[in-house]
Amino acid sequence: MELPEMESMATAIGVSVPVLRFLLCFIATIPVSFLRRFVPYATGKHLYAAVMGGFLSYLSFGFSSNLHFLVPMVLGYGSMVVSRSYCGIITFFIAFGYLIGCHVYYMSGDAWKEGGIDATGALMVVTLKIISCVINYQDGLLKEEDLREAQKKNRLLKLPSVLEYFGYCLCCGSHFAGPVYEMKDYLDWTERKGIWKSTEKGHPSPFGATLRALLQSAFCMGLYLYLVPLYPLTRFSDPLYQEWGFLKRLSYQYMAGFTARWKYYFIWSISEASIIISGLGFSGWTDSSPPKPRWDRAKNVDVLGVELAKSSVQLPLVWNIQVSTWLRHYVYERLVQKGRKPGFFQLLATQTVSAVWHGLYPGYIIFFVQSALMIAGSRVIYRWQQATKGTLFEKILTLMNFAYTLLVLNYSAVGFMVLSLHETLTSYGSVYYIGTIIPIVLILLGKVIKPAKPARSKAKKEE
Repeated sequence: MELPEMESMATAIGVSVPVLRFLLCFIATIPVSFLRRFVPYATGKHLYAAVMGGFLSYLSFGFSSNLHFLVPMVLGYGSMVVSRSYCGIITFFIAFGYLIGCHVYYMSGDAWKEGGIDATGALMVVTLKIISCVINYQDGLLKEEDLREAQKKNRLLKLPSVLEYFGYCLCCGSHFAGPVYEMKDYLDWTERKGIWKSTEKGHPSPFGATLRALLQSAFCMGLYLYLVPLYPLTRFSDPLYQEWGFLKRLSYQYMAGFTARWKYYFIWSISEASIIISGLGFSGWTDSSPPKPRWDRAKNVDVLGVELAKSSVQLPLVWNIQVSTWLRHYVYERLVQKGRKPGFFQLLATQTVSAVWHGLYPGYIIFFVQSALMIAGSRVIYRWQQATKGTLFEKILTLMNFAYTLLVLNYSAVGFMVLSLHETLTSYGSVYYIGTIIPIVLILLGKVIKPAKPARSKAKKEE
């Protein structure tokens, strides 16, 4: 397509030419992933996955993107070959170090705000895939009784071949926006093992689930394009915003966060469609009669689950689901010492890793620290809910937790959207830091107002 045609199309939908080029390549992952089903032999499938992933990256971001992917991929594989006992920790810091360097060099957050795009978003996904593969290979050395369930399921007993590794990292463009999935699942899918093995139930058709994901993506993009001119981020630095009353400023923060989320819903719905139609999205059969196929391996968001979350604790389970799962398995759980319970330190450390993964902008750091406070505060309300079960207070606290999540999430999200320290603090200050003060007050109250333990727990202790 000639440049003038690209420009006219980009103008028509209100995006820049680089973003349009990315979107076209991103949508192309759906037919590319579908065609992989017809490639013969496992070796051919790995080769096709790697070549097409690299080719789509080249069309979208240019040749340099593949060089950026290559650096941590080669170093990660090299660490598995040279030092299996320590390859996980080595790769974690090398891959994250390289990603941070790219974030700093390209300042991608500014480019995204101005309508541009570069390969750092895809590099973020590749980084997580590399680290999980390498850590699972290191876990293959450990005794099974010392492993958690996720480690037992995902560990790699033998070194993947270079072709398998490259196919996994770049698979048909799935690195553009995720979802993140495990090397073990990728190998089983390619080799028709595990749940992908032929059975009397046959191979489930992906077309219905793919169509559902595509319809969801179309709705999300339509709503986003309608809302974004009404709630621009530039309003936060507009003198008019400061003239509004407290409630109007707070409601604008809610609508700005609400609007921004539909962009992510669109992107994740497209990536979900791509993974489903390839067959990798299959996650087993339901227990119903007759059994129905489940396609939630590629599910990265539950739209209603986010917008109607009853508790902040639920958000990691319904938003950026696969990355949240990655953070739980490879950061949160591994910081917990054996025989001890996780606490605020593990939560804060996990959110800090998530912030650094997104980039070093102050807005990201503040948002994820806010998230840790938000979740900790929500846990306090939940403990109170459990202690008042069956009473009117439980219903009041349930409603309180819902309102609290709605308020603090959209307040915190402003930092994620505007990125700069000045704009973040200005927008927070415009509503008197209400979304920071309330979680801290709840955490402190939780130290003072400690609900009695359920009677069942006491009975068990006596036994």
